[in-house]
Amino acid sequence: MPDAEIPPVGRRGAGRAARRAARLAPVAASVPFITRRIPLYAVLNDEGLALIEHNADTVLEEVGIDFKGDAEALALWREAGAGIDGERVHIPRGLCRSIIAAHAPAHYTQHARNPARSVVIGDDHTVFAPAYGPPFVHDLDHGRRYGTIEDFRNFVRLAYLSPWLHHSGGTVCEPVDLPVNKRHLDMVYSHMRYSDKPFMGSVTAPERAADTVAMAEILFGADWIDPATGRPRTAVTSLINANSPLVWDATMLGALKTYARANQANLITPFILAGAMAPVTAVGACTVTLAEAMAGIAFTQLVSPGAPVILGSFCSSISMKSGAPTFGTPEPSLVLFVMAALARRLGVPFRSGGALCAAKIPDAQAAYESAMTMLPACLAGTNFILHTAGWLEGGLAMGYEKFVMDADQAGMLQTLLNGVDLSPGGQAMDAIREVGPGRHFLGCAHTQAHFATAFHTSSLANNNSFEQWEAEGRQDMAQRANAQWKRMLRDYEPPPIDPATDDALLDFIARRKAAFPDSNV
Repeated sequence: MPDAEIPPVGRRGAGRAARRAARLAPVAASVPFITRRIPLYAVLNDEGLALIEHNADTVLEEVGIDFKGDAEALALWREAGAGIDGERVHIPRGLCRSIIAAHAPAHYTQHARNPARSVVIGDDHTVFAPAYGPPFVHDLDHGRRYGTIEDFRNFVRLAYLSPWLHHSGGTVCEPVDLPVNKRHLDMVYSHMRYSDKPFMGSVTAPERAADTVAMAEILFGADWIDPATGRPRTAVTSLINANSPLVWDATMLGALKTYARANQANLITPFILAGAMAPVTAVGACTVTLAEAMAGIAFTQLVSPGAPVILGSFCSSISMKSGAPTFGTPEPSLVLFVMAALARRLGVPFRSGGALCAAKIPDAQAAYESAMTMLPACLAGTNFILHTAGWLEGGLAMGYEKFVMDADQAGMLQTLLNGVDLSPGGQAMDAIREVGPGRHFLGCAHTQAHFATAFHTSSLANNNSFEQWEAEGRQDMAQRANAQWKRMLRDYEPPPIDPATDDALLDFIARRKAAFPDSNV
């Protein structure tokens, strides 16, 4: 068809065509995890990385690291060849690295109750998980308030519904309307019942970790034991934080041991505010992070050789005026790039992330700071990105609007990590031959075949004309996100679960709650 015979497309016509294409486009296909197809970005060469490794070994050997309140931990380290001075462990140079190299897996599969949702953590794979730990929630209608179990369930539902989040996460918000010593049962059950994606377990006490393992065994039933290894399948990944600087406490060690002995994964993460829990410099912060992480990972292997483990890094800067954590600044991104490279040299998966910000509402500060943490995490080759969606107020609040805005951006990052298509379809030589000089590609067969999938389409961004945007109510992205999360929850349908399994989980929860009185500790 000659070019002149194709009707001209104006702005309004283009808008109608785009909306029609959006209606006809298939629902975004959910993939269980990302396999990156772009190169890794590095900020240090091998010599610089080796210097940090040398310094971290020096810290472990000369300064030492405390393993508090756990006699078994001290005995295991003594048997492995470390020096023990009270509760301080002095680890000979190279000992942690040799233990990790001998036993820690380079990757592992975390099994979901829906096998199609299982994720591979490590190698060139990336998994996006929601934010973790906020006591407050925020939405445009009610502002900031304490989280409840219904909020918790809502965020599990939203994570389940998002095609861009591969993991259900853990403490997506604290349900403060439930007793502290029993709420973990309801939280773990919510992940199991309202989603079929992988999830994280409780770490606030060893017995709560044991409850998580027992519930996972009920959930997986006959599939709990892997016949090839005779060990439980890894169905839980749980967050174990060091008490920085250079302290592992009995609570975290107890949960770590419980999970490791059940072959469940431990995410070993020093929580660093540079200038408070580590030196202000990037290399100093990396040195403390690596020392703490190596001690925790090696200890996991002393407890249970071969147990899955992730090296985690959470490093934030602080305001030197107020001491408050800051996010989206360049220095923590440099730490992130370095720690990702150090984890690869150590031969274990790496965790960092995510959409971090200090903003109190889903505004421009939230967007800029979140982008400045998520993009480096993706470019660095992070395997498990925690806090991908929902984080507000330095982690104190989980935002409904922020959650769906972040998930939308996660979809764009997934497209980026998928890289450049070099297939015959990606080369598009047939289209170039068909169109030839002086015409456009709108009506050619290649464009028609790829129009619905050629470009990632945001579900929240508004690309209409000013006049149309104004006529439709002048909504900003937060307002559009408010409508979206409400629509998602209204249309939510839970994934099916075997009724007998559900009954067994509820019975376990009832018996455990009846076994001890309510407590707020």
